[in-house]
Order: sequence, then C-alpha cells, then structure tokens
Amino acid sequence: MSGENCLAGLKVLDLTQFEAGPSCTEALAWMGADVVKIENPRVGDPGRSSGGKGAHDALYFLQYNANKRSVTVNLKDPRGLELVKELAKTADVMIENFAPGAIERLGLGYDVIKAINPAIIFCQVKGFGTGSPFEKNLAFDMIAQACGGLMSITGEEDGPPCKPGATIGDTGTGMLMAISILGAYVRRLRTGQGEHLQVAMQDAILHYIRNAFAFMERTDGKAAPRAGSKTVGGGNPPIGVYPCKGGGPNDYVYIYTSAANPEHWTRLLKVIGREDLIGDPRFASPAARTEHRAEVDRIVSEWTIQHDKHNAMQLVGSATIPAGAVLDTRELADDPTFLQRGIRQTMKHPEVGDYTMSGWPVRFSGRPPEVKAAPLLGEHGAQVLAEWLGYNATRIADLKTNEVVG
Repeated sequence: MSGENCLAGLKVLDLTQFEAGPSCTEALAWMGADVVKIENPRVGDPGRSSGGKGAHDALYFLQYNANKRSVTVNLKDPRGLELVKELAKTADVMIENFAPGAIERLGLGYDVIKAINPAIIFCQVKGFGTGSPFEKNLAFDMIAQACGGLMSITGEEDGPPCKPGATIGDTGTGMLMAISILGAYVRRLRTGQGEHLQVAMQDAILHYIRNAFAFMERTDGKAAPRAGSKTVGGGNPPIGVYPCKGGGPNDYVYIYTSAANPEHWTRLLKVIGREDLIGDPRFASPAARTEHRAEVDRIVSEWTIQHDKHNAMQLVGSATIPAGAVLDTRELADDPTFLQRGIRQTMKHPEVGDYTMSGWPVRFSGRPPEVKAAPLLGEHGAQVLAEWLGYNATRIADLKTNEVVG
C-alpha cells in the first residue's frame, strides 16, 4: 500500500501561507489527507509570487503546496466568512498562520469554530507563543532562528552569528505541528475529542537545539558557543570539514571521529598512511588531540587535499569512520538515484510544466508518496463546494457572480 491512502478521508481546511503552515499541510496531503487551501481571490497565498511573480506561480509556492486543492473565498464578505464556517463544520482539521490576532478579528477563532464543530482539531502556527513578551510580533524563518537560539550556535568560532541554510524555523515548525495533528487525530478516532494545537516558531527552535542546552548545563553554565563545522563544544579532533582536490567552494569532506570509539583515530591513521603516529602521546587520546587540534587538522588536511571529496569519503567511510562529501544542490539534483528512489519526483504542472522537487522522504511499502501538482489559484472551488457541502451548480454560480468565491 502507498502512503497516499494513509490519511484518506481526513479533511483539512488550510488557511496558511508562505511556508511554516503550508509545509505542515503538505505533509498531510502527501499522506492522503484532502487539504483544501482557502485563498484570497485576487492574489492568493503570498507565496505564489515569492521571488517575483512571472507568468505562473513561483517555484517556491510549488515546493510547499503539492497535492492540495485551492478554493478562493472573499473573507471581507460576510457570506465568505459563513462559507468558511460551513467548511469548518465538516472539516476534521483547521489550521492558520495569519498575523497575531488576525483569525480572531475575522471571527474565525477557536471558540467560534469549536462551537460549530466541537470535535475539530484547530491548529495555529505563530512566531511567538502566548505569554511571550513578543507575542504580537510578526516572524519569519530567520526571525525564529535568531530568537530561538539557533543562530547563536551557528557560524565560525570567532565569527558573528550565522543563519543556517535550512528553513528550520518554517518547515521545522511545520513538521512538529504535523506530528501533533496526527497524535490528536488518533485520539479523536478513539474518543471523539477535539483539540486546540498551538506552536510558536521560536519555541520550535528550542526543541531543535536541545544538545546546545545540554552542553551549556554540563559545562560552566555559560551560553553554548558557535563551533563552525564542528559539533557544539568543538568535538574531539579530527572533526569538521577538510579541503579536497579541486579547490571549489564545496570541495570538502566532513570527517568525524568519536570520543566514544577510540578506534576511529587509529583507523584513520591507517587510511591516510600515518601508522607512525599510532600511540604517539600527542594524539593518543581525545583530550590530547584537542590540545593539539591545529596539528591534527594539518595532518588530516595534507591527506584529504590529495583526493577529490567523493574518493576521500569512500576511503574513509570504508574504514568504518563516519565521513561525508560536502554535496551542493547541483550535485544532488544531478544524482539520478534520488529520482530512481522517489526521493525527488517530477511534478506535472499545467502552467510550469515538468518541475522536479524533493517530496516526502519516508517510504511506505518501499515507495514515498507521489508528488502531485500544486493547485492553481481557486482551481477546485466548485469541486470542493460540491463535495464538502453538497452545493449544486446554481448555488456555486451565484457565489461566483457575487464574488464570494473566485
């Protein structure tokens, strides 16, 4: 059985935009939920034009809205608000990530929705949590990374804070919400109980940097430092990226020797042809190697620079030492094995054409769920109103004529 039918029958009313919310609902859609995206009739999700809107929806939008349906509703029209309430009455999940207080001002807050659908799982993604001094502030991924502590532990040891390339504040938060929705849904199937789920992006980042808090608490209590490409606290040399043949911006290999496995260092010395250093007191223990970190890094680099990163990874990895070539997006996109395994798939989009993107990486019976085209703005309005609410063609046409729906 494929992943697409795991959540078949789960109806998700999606009032999210950009990435934190859409990444959550997309995960549910990949597993078979019927995700109906409610959008502004004129511009839709602002993510549709992120990065500059051309003749079609932005690739950014396609990345986070695969496998969904789109309905446009004018939320400034009372009839539009009533329509959303009707949809919420039949939904299993409703989720929003508007600016703080916006959903309540619209009259679509939890108390209102719960009154018409007590079993609903009502979900909110915000920048900062209820009770935070910044509760009213807007936030995007980089704001969450800054305020959640992630930037403080990212960057070179003697350099300024740095934003990680991955959008942990957005998609990382979305994944925590998706998992929580599934938990609430399982309980609802057993008991009929609804739920009000709230997650703040800042709070989510704290979840992802638990190791840094542990390091702080087991050392001198001072803030966890930046560690460059090493682990928080610096790790035990050799650890980090080492230069490889080619000299390009990503011609490096990451090598990790664990203090918990002394054999890593001995094995590495054999790989790089420095058996003469086995037992050398300067390098015989993690503590000794930390004291002579610069010398250790020089010894390892003298070997890695003679090999391209793929060969270096193969040679070190084959000796049962953790190692990884630093692969860039071009190299990953050009690796056919990701397509063959379904980790990356080609979306068949009616306007953009074929667009290859990364999907849900978990295999269900050997294959990840299928990536289907992100919806055009309002593409499924008539279809959803007929299926969810039983509206006939005349009633739907009347809503369109009165610009309640697009």
